[in-house]
Amino acid sequence: MLKKYEKMSQKVNITGVLAARNAIYQSINKTNLIYYSELSRILGCEAFVKHENHNPTGSFKIRGALNFFKNISRQNVENGVLVSTRGNHGLAMAWAAQWYQIPCTVVVPENNNPEINRTIENFGAELIEHGHDFYDAQFFCDELVASAGYYYVEQGNEPEILNGVGTMGLEIFENLPGVDVIVCPIGGGTGCASLIKVAQAINPEVEVIGVQAAKAPAFYQSWKQGEWTVLDEAETIADGLAARSVFQLPFVIMKDYIHDVVLLSEEELLEGIRMALMKTHNLAETAGAAAIMGALKIRDKLAGKKVVMIMSGGNIDREHLIQALC
Repeated sequence: MLKKYEKMSQKVNITGVLAARNAIYQSINKTNLIYYSELSRILGCEAFVKHENHNPTGSFKIRGALNFFKNISRQNVENGVLVSTRGNHGLAMAWAAQWYQIPCTVVVPENNNPEINRTIENFGAELIEHGHDFYDAQFFCDELVASAGYYYVEQGNEPEILNGVGTMGLEIFENLPGVDVIVCPIGGGTGCASLIKVAQAINPEVEVIGVQAAKAPAFYQSWKQGEWTVLDEAETIADGLAARSVFQLPFVIMKDYIHDVVLLSEEELLEGIRMALMKTHNLAETAGAAAIMGALKIRDKLAGKKVVMIMSGGNIDREHLIQALC
C-alpha cells in the first residue's frame, strides 16, 4: 500500500525545495527566526522561534499552496480545485487559488471555526460544511470529485506542496547554520516531513522532533507500530493536530528519520498558548504553540543546544483563547 508513496517521496528533495523559492518569494516574504532570551533561560538552551504565524494566511501552509499552483498543469485544474480542511490548508489554498485565478472549493467539518470559514470565503473560495471531523470531510470530497470533476488536493500527498513547505527549512539553515534541533508540530505531517527532507540534505546530524496531542497520536502510534495507522477519533482542542492519521507520503518520509515524538495533554496544549503569548508576545493557535510546550517537556534533552521551534500558525479562535487565558 505504501510502495507508491515511497517512490513518490523521491520527488520531495532539495532540488525541488530550491526551485520552490521562485514560486513562493514572488508572493510572500521570508518569515522571522527570532532568538528569545527568556525562553532560552526556561528551556536551558539557545531558543529560537520560526514565525510561520506571520505568513499572510497565518500559517506555513501558504508555502505549499503557492508551489502547488505554480507547478500544476492548468488543464488539470480547469474545473477548479477541491480541498478538505480544519482551517490552515483551506485558507492557504483559497488565498493561492485567488492569486492564480483558479476556482477553489473548500470542505470543512460542521461546527468548524466560523472565523476561519468567513476568511476562506473572503478569499473567494466556495465553502461547504460536511461531516463530524476532517476525516468525514475528506470522504465527502471523494464524492464531489466523482460528480463534478474537481482536482482534489490531498495536501500531504502532493510532492510539490511538501517542496514548497520545505523552504521553511531552508530559511532556518540560512539564518542559523549551527542549528542542532528543530521541534515541529505534527498534524497531517506535511511540515515535519518537509523539514526532515531539508535537514537530511543539508545536515543529517540535525534532530527533528515532532509534537502531537496525546488525544490524537496518529503518527506516534504509526511510528511505534511500524505501520501507517488510522485512529478511531482525534478529539483534541488543537484543531491543527486533530488528525486521525498522518498522510501516507509524510509517513514514509518521517518514519525512519524522526528523532522523537512528544505527546502533550490538553492542559499542556493550552499552557503552550500562554507561554507563546508571555514569552514571545505572539498569539499562536493551539497547534502553533505546541512546539514550545513540547520543547519544555524535554528540556533536559535540549540543554545547551541551538533549538528552533516552529510556531506553525496563529489562527486561534476566541473560545480556545479564552480557555487558555482563564
